[in-house]
Amino acid sequence: MATFDEKAEIKEKSPAPSIEGKLEDHFDASDSFIEGSEGVTQHDLDTLRHVGDRLPYSAWLVVSVEFAERWTYYGTTNIFNNYIRAPLPRGSTTGAVMFDRANGVAGALGKGQQISFALRTFNSFWVYCTPWIGGILADTILGRYNTILIFSVVCLAGHIVLVGSATPPSIAHPDAALGLLGLSIVIIGIGAGAIKANVSPMIAEQYTGKLRKKTLPSGEVVVVSPSVTIQSIYLWFYAAINFGSCGAISASFLARDHGYWVAFLIPTLIFLLVPFVLIFGRKYYVLTPPRGSILLETLRVITIALAPKWSINPIATIRGIRAKDFWDPAKPSHYPEGQRPKRITWDDEFVEEVGRTCNACAVFLFFPFYWLCYSQIDGNLGTVAAGMTLDGTPNDLIQNLNPISIIILIPIFDYVIYPFLRRKGINFTPIKRIYAGFLVAGLAMLYAAILQHFIYKTLPCHDNVPSECLKPDGDQNPSPLNVWIVSGPYILVGISEIFASITSIEYAFTKAPARMKSVVMAFSQFQTALSSALNFSLTAVNTEPRFAWLFGSFAVTAWTVGTIFFITFRALDRREIALNAVGKGDRAGFIDESAAVAEKSTL
Repeated sequence: MATFDEKAEIKEKSPAPSIEGKLEDHFDASDSFIEGSEGVTQHDLDTLRHVGDRLPYSAWLVVSVEFAERWTYYGTTNIFNNYIRAPLPRGSTTGAVMFDRANGVAGALGKGQQISFALRTFNSFWVYCTPWIGGILADTILGRYNTILIFSVVCLAGHIVLVGSATPPSIAHPDAALGLLGLSIVIIGIGAGAIKANVSPMIAEQYTGKLRKKTLPSGEVVVVSPSVTIQSIYLWFYAAINFGSCGAISASFLARDHGYWVAFLIPTLIFLLVPFVLIFGRKYYVLTPPRGSILLETLRVITIALAPKWSINPIATIRGIRAKDFWDPAKPSHYPEGQRPKRITWDDEFVEEVGRTCNACAVFLFFPFYWLCYSQIDGNLGTVAAGMTLDGTPNDLIQNLNPISIIILIPIFDYVIYPFLRRKGINFTPIKRIYAGFLVAGLAMLYAAILQHFIYKTLPCHDNVPSECLKPDGDQNPSPLNVWIVSGPYILVGISEIFASITSIEYAFTKAPARMKSVVMAFSQFQTALSSALNFSLTAVNTEPRFAWLFGSFAVTAWTVGTIFFITFRALDRREIALNAVGKGDRAGFIDESAAVAEKSTL
């Protein structure tokens, strides 16, 4: 069955005097070739099975960079909670557990749950604000490759400061160590954020294949689809992120057994590989040069389009923005010959690109509520695990089940589930996938709320503060519930990420114009920063006695917001052809017609 992306590539062979004629030439001529394809007709597109292409070597080099960067990031941030929250274990100077390692919890600064939560939330906020820096610099001045290379050095400097904050002399002065930790978070955030905005689009740019037919060894003729390949690229890109985040597995044991300076040093040494891989692979990469700043022109387009629709009545304004002719005042073709305003220096295609960018950015605005659920596995669920029976398992080790589950499930989705849906003609479009992610994330929070309720009931201390329940000798006195029971939310959130998070990266790349891909990716990632700011406002209720209520509230929020999201944007799935066609040729005059046909052909 033909996908939306590929139908968008159809180009009429000869002009027709009417819209109906254009549409017929576009979509009904079964012998018409797809523009830019290698001998693929519309009939082939509609009847042959679609498969992905092989990923280029340069894409795997970008994957290796992301792997090393994510190992370093998660290998440090995943153990921040214990490092900040818990005090030094009995007899320790490094944070390592010296006695009762079976149920002991590593710690260092002893600042408590709320300070730990606040600092970790700031870290998430900051690292997802700084992609704007990398996105704008890459699109306008440096290009993606140079931006990644320069900011990898910045990130490395931040990790060196982090190691210094965790040495025994620093830990002996907790306030000074906390200050160094804050400084390292700022420096690492600048580097990691700038890298983050550019790695995602750079990996997809490595694939330059075209739509073509291929005969399999079985004799079946299939269509090799770039859109299916891009979807596969981002699945494996996300797998690399989660392979890297498994570095936190070793970090948990290193912190417990050898102390925090060792746990932070190992990821820093691994990050040293990043600049070398980038320099080594330069001759293999497909590099996109900077295109110059178009942000000002983008704002002008929006301003001109919005001016006639603006009203004191907000409902009237919203209706005007959603009208089909909203962008017309910004198009040169809207004005009679010789009457175009001088400030309009662009063509119709650029206006369509801006419109597509705004559509994508509007979709991302719902994601802060999704990331609220994800943020719970980043720290609060680690605190939940600290109040359960560990039996030798570090409490902050369990969160690694999230990336492990993603690593296991991505091949299943890429090779089994998604191909099965395509064979059955089921169009599991981006908006539907994101909605499924919201639903599963809410289910994860419901699981966590129920689990926390039972921890309260079985806790020996009966004060609803499980992580601080101690025996007379100072060792942990946990709930009898085994720590592995908390694995459910981590696995469910992992499934939700495959639906929502991966699709958001894919959506940001496919919907963003070539001149703004890094900026749009930065906007997508900025939603995590907004989520952190929203989460920060909930600091007062981020305490263990209120965890059950907090998790349950997030479950309801995810389901409610997800449903509103689907109702709001389900029409974008019908316009997938038109949205993906923008910027791929001279189609500015046919966008509305393509959208009409897409709407009729949507499943």
